[in-house]
Amino acid sequence: MTRRELDAAAIADPALRAAFDRCRRLNARHGKTYFLATRLLPASRRPAVHALYGFARYADDIVDDLTAPAAPGERATRLQNLSHDLRTAMEGGPGRHPVVTAVAHTAHRYRIPHRHFDDFLTSMRSDLTVTDYATLDDLRGYMHGSAAVIGLQMLPVLGHTVSRDEAAPHAAALGEAFQLTNFIRDVGEDLDRDRVYLPAELLASEGVDRDLLHWSRRTGRPDPRITRALRSAAALTRGFYAAAQAGLDMLDPVSRPCVRTAFVLYGDILDAVARDGYASVHRRSTVPFTRRAAVAAAGLARIAAVRLRTPAARDIQEPSR
Repeated sequence: MTRRELDAAAIADPALRAAFDRCRRLNARHGKTYFLATRLLPASRRPAVHALYGFARYADDIVDDLTAPAAPGERATRLQNLSHDLRTAMEGGPGRHPVVTAVAHTAHRYRIPHRHFDDFLTSMRSDLTVTDYATLDDLRGYMHGSAAVIGLQMLPVLGHTVSRDEAAPHAAALGEAFQLTNFIRDVGEDLDRDRVYLPAELLASEGVDRDLLHWSRRTGRPDPRITRALRSAAALTRGFYAAAQAGLDMLDPVSRPCVRTAFVLYGDILDAVARDGYASVHRRSTVPFTRRAAVAAAGLARIAAVRLRTPAARDIQEPSR
């Protein structure tokens, strides 16, 4: 299947094919929901999505890998080296790491602005020193680089039927919705990294602070104040999904089943957290495989419908203008 994707994308150079394959394996291993949705894209567009995910995952692992402890200074140096490597590759030089080689090729092919990658790495660097956010505005400043720009990077790969300026706010909102969903699901795991991403003002409105979260994590005991705060966070996140939803029909029809599938599956994570009683301080909620398979099957049905309506539809190898 990897060979078919790379052939469809007209990626012939052996070293470049190996770089994209490395990104695909990162996506398959770590981004199960994301990877499943990507399978619904035309084969020619999948390598670019794998490259964008692989680069983001590689940078995130520098910051967050608990299996390989390192001082913040060492991690900052590795991020700086990654930034320099990316800049070199973006300017036509050789990338020192496969994910850099693949993402630089993708950025050039789809005319993805370099600033989106700079903003992403700025947010990654902030994770080395910033451990909480006072307000939603503060958090959104972080999420611009860590989530919104991911949606903006994806937009030219997915294609769009309106101008990029019109589609961009919805793509950014979808990236934020996905990340807020992760923050709600991963409260306990983030606490283990001494981070609290949910805004302090939102938590405080229900009487929750960092000490209470740590107490609940340490003892395994629930607290109704935490439950109410996480329920409020989920309601807030639904608002981001609503803002993103208007943009789904602005995408290229052949890409819509992929994004709708991701949209539904990430929303299902919020439903899973609710079913578990908002206990994400203690455990990570998951969407059952049967549900994921059913949503993917619905996506396949939508793809078939698109192809019936537009028999000439095929893997488009040129980026949207």
